[in-house]
Amino acid sequence: MDFLSQLKISANNNGVSTGTEWLSSKNEKIKSYSPVDGKLIASVNAVDKKNYEKVILKAQGAFLRWRLWPAPKRGDIVRQIGEALRENKLPLGKLVSYEMGKSLQEGLGEVQEMIDICDFAVGLSRQLYGLTMHSERPGHRMYEQYHPLGIVGVISAFNFPVAVWSWNTMLALVCGDVCVWKPSEKTPLCAVACMNIVSAVFEKNEVPEGVNNLIIGGREVGEWISNDKRIALISATGSTKMGVAVGSSVAARLGRSLLELGGNNAIIISKEADLDMALIGSVFGAAGTAGQRCTTTRRLIIQEDVYNIFKTKLITAYNHLKIGDPLKEHNHVGPLIDKDAVKIYLDAIEKCKQQGGKFVVDGGVLSGKGYESGCYVKPCIAEVQNNFSIVQHETFAPILYLIKYKILDEAITIQNNVPQGLSSSVFTLNMREAEQFLSAAGSDCGIANINIGTSGAEIGGAFGGEKETGGGRESGSDAWKNYMRRQTNTINYTDKLPLAQGIKFTV
Repeated sequence: MDFLSQLKISANNNGVSTGTEWLSSKNEKIKSYSPVDGKLIASVNAVDKKNYEKVILKAQGAFLRWRLWPAPKRGDIVRQIGEALRENKLPLGKLVSYEMGKSLQEGLGEVQEMIDICDFAVGLSRQLYGLTMHSERPGHRMYEQYHPLGIVGVISAFNFPVAVWSWNTMLALVCGDVCVWKPSEKTPLCAVACMNIVSAVFEKNEVPEGVNNLIIGGREVGEWISNDKRIALISATGSTKMGVAVGSSVAARLGRSLLELGGNNAIIISKEADLDMALIGSVFGAAGTAGQRCTTTRRLIIQEDVYNIFKTKLITAYNHLKIGDPLKEHNHVGPLIDKDAVKIYLDAIEKCKQQGGKFVVDGGVLSGKGYESGCYVKPCIAEVQNNFSIVQHETFAPILYLIKYKILDEAITIQNNVPQGLSSSVFTLNMREAEQFLSAAGSDCGIANINIGTSGAEIGGAFGGEKETGGGRESGSDAWKNYMRRQTNTINYTDKLPLAQGIKFTV
């Protein structure tokens, strides 16, 4: 596979890097098997405690130097990373598709997200604005400014093995922070490839060793960085269960955490919707990435007058979905990440049936030629009630639930009545319905869309959700402020010392 050699992936790789040097670790080997064909791609040596300490010490030292680089100069480094990603878009996109299992189009799209966030961060490097404000005391000036935090720990998930790391890292770098990345142990080779690309840029520009670091390992490694007081911010993406553990550990040491956790996203289909548009948004949202996005559409809340019409459209569309090798562009749906995910999918289907769900498109595991990995499953559809416990739970698989409603108030209540609060959408051509959905009495999610699906956020907007989704915001808008500390400054340029609030004090 030529893309592996282009990205400098060998049969056995070190999983510890300080940005310009790979450290040799003697810990366990993590083997990466492709869910596409079940074959071993390569292995990675996991980080041990000794090398973990080396990485953190390097990062601490690098921060003292990197924070003094002018922000536009840091931005130029990120610009060059973006150019390197453009040059490697095809091989990296193929690796993402092969190691994770998403379609090649989605793999390429994920790399494009990395390029986009680099472009955004370059502009941001000249826009780390503070504010000025008027003092109540004569001869005083007040303003606020932002300074780098220090070490930022990034824990990323398998479903977006490169993009979410870049959302955090490119912003953190222009802010003057240094990063330590713990990727999912299910997709370690994508992380190794990214480090190879970035390291070449760093070496050319004499970036201090330790500015961008990689530590590959399992849950234990995540616990190391969560409990490490030297790491100022932990940005963690994954399940709500994982987020609770990370958030609790970081909070116990009064550190900062940025959590992007589970989603249970719904699309409301109004009787005044363009049903053909809604169909495309619903099918891609539910079946894209084999249901393994945090923004995957898991529930369709359909107005009763168009319920049967839209259900028929869905069934027809699902029957035309092509499932298979995601590197072949004619296929719509690739595999789940591994056989554990397949078991979770099958268990959810069984629970749905036990709780009263009626499947209108049956699920199941595919076998035979082209499906040897055992990770290919059928996207399925069930009619349910929103209060079913399985519907309240996020199952990371292509299972779509249909729910009927009468009026929009009822639909919004159904949509909001789950523990998660990431992404949401309504398809309607009625302006009043659209505005109600976006009002304070509408969607309670961090993302609320009109006439587009729940999946596929642009990097220009802040990404994140409420409730059990964690409350974090990454990527665009003013999410950069998460990676900096705010400082208020007051300057007295007189020969008097008046006190605030008119307090009198003499000695």
